[in-house]
Amino acid sequence: MKIKTRLSLYFTLISSGALLLVLVAVYIAVFSFFTADFYNRLTDRTNLASELYLKADELAADSMLQIQQRYLEKLPEEVIRIYDDNNLSAFDMKHNIYWTQDIINQVRKEGYLEYEEGNRKVVGKSYKDNQGNFVILASAVDVNSSRRLIMLGKITGILFIIFGTGLFFAGRMFAQKALSPVDKIVAQIRDIRASNLHLRVGQVKSKDEIYELIDNFNQLLAHLQNAFELQQTFVANASHELRTPLTSIMGEVEVALDKSRDQNEYERVLRSIANDGSRLQETITSLMELAQVDLHYTQAILSPIRVDELIWELDEQWANKKGPGMLKIQLSNLPEDEELLTISAHKSMLYIALNNLIDNAFKYSAPHQVILNFEATDSHIKIAVTDEGPGISKEAIEKIFRPFYRVNKDKTIAGSGIGLYITSKIIELFKGTIEVISVPGKGSTFVVEFLKQQ
Repeated sequence: MKIKTRLSLYFTLISSGALLLVLVAVYIAVFSFFTADFYNRLTDRTNLASELYLKADELAADSMLQIQQRYLEKLPEEVIRIYDDNNLSAFDMKHNIYWTQDIINQVRKEGYLEYEEGNRKVVGKSYKDNQGNFVILASAVDVNSSRRLIMLGKITGILFIIFGTGLFFAGRMFAQKALSPVDKIVAQIRDIRASNLHLRVGQVKSKDEIYELIDNFNQLLAHLQNAFELQQTFVANASHELRTPLTSIMGEVEVALDKSRDQNEYERVLRSIANDGSRLQETITSLMELAQVDLHYTQAILSPIRVDELIWELDEQWANKKGPGMLKIQLSNLPEDEELLTISAHKSMLYIALNNLIDNAFKYSAPHQVILNFEATDSHIKIAVTDEGPGISKEAIEKIFRPFYRVNKDKTIAGSGIGLYITSKIIELFKGTIEVISVPGKGSTFVVEFLKQQ
């Protein structure tokens, strides 16, 4: 069953249930009113009888009937009897309806009595008079109330069916209107395949649950797109990047073994093999980082990370590797609130991203220092890594974050071309941005920024 139909049924059941309760309450109220009104009419007859017979001087029965017919609406099969102290009827009303001693005594005891006797309703009332204690009993058949209640039941039943049907179609119309964006989402999702994960579902204007659904689905698509790109990059480039240095090593070994050579030639071959081996090692390390990022990308558990503490860990590592002071940390605008130094991230992945930036800066800045500037404010956290290298051209900046792209075409500087690509993907995962500021011949600055969620 579709959600639209299910919502329509729920809406109809709830609304019809409420309507049914209202109709039942109205029916009970009308029933109670008719019953009370009929008993009041019978009570009026007992009052009339007391006024005319007990307080007047022994009015004849025919006279009382005439007055009753003149001033009161006649009730169906109406009967009135007056009983004296001996429970004897005071006068003959020309009908065969009598009440038992038990009923008469009960009226004397309670003073007032209402009850039903078959299809008749009965009212009994006790009156004390200077002539004695009398009991007046009046009864009649409540034909009109029953007929009206049956008619009311038919009307309420018809209204319930009509309104129930109308509520179902109205609920379906509103459900269809409310869920119409879902139909559009489903239509757009059908067009998304592994080959076009760059597509996104169009957002709606209202900030409701559907907006959140689309937003989260688009974020999922972004994660899947990046995960697919990481996998494709690994598969497409791993074999090539590993085969090239291995082919070079095997070629040098075959040349060296082809015939006897002097010591200088063997030293040259070994140096070439060592260079290719170093390059191969760096490529494998980069590919392992790429595989690690790929593994954690879609399932990374994010937690609050103190960025300043992570930077001091990097400082300690590079002090051991390059020497104290080679990585110069500059702090500015540090807040007292520790939460402003924290972002939601995966620590090991963020460590890889920042470490790649510092490593890349040292490669192009040697033997000079690398400067890391850290800034935290109420609105953002900014990390800038500056080198004193040859700089990067505008054309190269547009390509620098592509996998296996290298600015240094002659490969005089070691590297695999994966580090910056990995860094950009990690920064993007943690909803940050990375920007390159560079002037050829004057060094480069890589700026990573994380905006605080407002």
